[in-house]
Amino acid sequence: MFNTNTFRNCPVCPGTPHRQPLFCKYNILKSIHRKNSINKYVLYNFRTNILYFLMKLTIFAFNYTSTTAMTRFRTAIELPTGKYGISHKSRLLLAGSCFAGNIGAMLAERKFDININPFGVLYNPLSIATMMNRVITGEPFTPESPELFEHNGKWHSILHHGDFSRNTQEELLDAINESLATSHRKAKECDTVIITFGTAYAYIRNNDNIIAGNCHKLPASTFTRRLLGIEEIVKATADVIDRFREINPEIKFIFTVSPIRHLRDGAHDNQKSKATLLLAIDRIMELYPDNALYFPAYEIVLDELRDYRFYADDMVHPSSVAIEYIWECFGKCYFNNATQKLNEEIEAIMRAMEHRPFDASSDGYKTFLRNLLGKIEAIEEKYSYIDFENEKMRCNTLLNR
Repeated sequence: MFNTNTFRNCPVCPGTPHRQPLFCKYNILKSIHRKNSINKYVLYNFRTNILYFLMKLTIFAFNYTSTTAMTRFRTAIELPTGKYGISHKSRLLLAGSCFAGNIGAMLAERKFDININPFGVLYNPLSIATMMNRVITGEPFTPESPELFEHNGKWHSILHHGDFSRNTQEELLDAINESLATSHRKAKECDTVIITFGTAYAYIRNNDNIIAGNCHKLPASTFTRRLLGIEEIVKATADVIDRFREINPEIKFIFTVSPIRHLRDGAHDNQKSKATLLLAIDRIMELYPDNALYFPAYEIVLDELRDYRFYADDMVHPSSVAIEYIWECFGKCYFNNATQKLNEEIEAIMRAMEHRPFDASSDGYKTFLRNLLGKIEAIEEKYSYIDFENEKMRCNTLLNR
């Protein structure tokens, strides 16, 4: 029973003892404020005691959940931490859309041993699979290769990005075969492959059914556009995983879906495309539970960062702030404390390398460069597998001016 001595009279219904803040502040059981509607002794019965307790519990839960939601201000994506570790000793191959290039650039700046997009930026899973199979076999391209063609005064490869296009066929062959040979050599030592699927739509060249890695501004009539099937993607990717497992049974594949919307496909078709990619990756992870992982870059951008301030001026690509945040999430997933600490040391050196003095010939700046060389040599002595050769050469060049 309530102790009526602790109650205060309600200003709305004088003479009725109850806890005024409970009923009046939250407007619960408003009928109690209707004069003469409820006998003042109703508060003393057992049923009301139970009701009072339940109301207090409900209000507490409401306040707690509201406060929690207000302090977060966003939908937090749960990260798959602790499932796999990447260190500076890892040998990484990154392939896929320009999002793979963004993460690859972050890794390269921190002196990870990486190989990014041997055929340039690719978007659809079958083009990526074709590239990966060619990297494993190492079969060079020749002047008779049907993938090579001339268009608008340039030589191109239908399997490669436009970055490889050259003025002559010989120059094109030199560029694509050099990249292929380097990637083939590194594939034998690779322990981590990061693949970013961009779109499930592919363009098939009509005269030979080759899936284009890049259309190189050929007429639209040259190609047939098609949405790839889930099982089609799974089979092609599974073949790649099997080939890499023959070289290294412990190799890990980290799959991501690019958060960049392909609005030229149309908003609805873009959603169909991304859903196809996500379902295909889910199936691949079921087939290879020990080798396949998923990093939720797509979900981080579209759910956690769903605000146009996290997009570049084109309102499609992630901004530098968004890319930096995704990098932080990537680190939480795959870097241990030692790797994170080494990243911070390397970042400090790279920032120092960007320093521009007022007087490059001053004693103060030369002392700064000597100290920087000392820090670089200390890291190299402790981590012999990290290469600072370019940075040391630049420091020595500036010192000898």
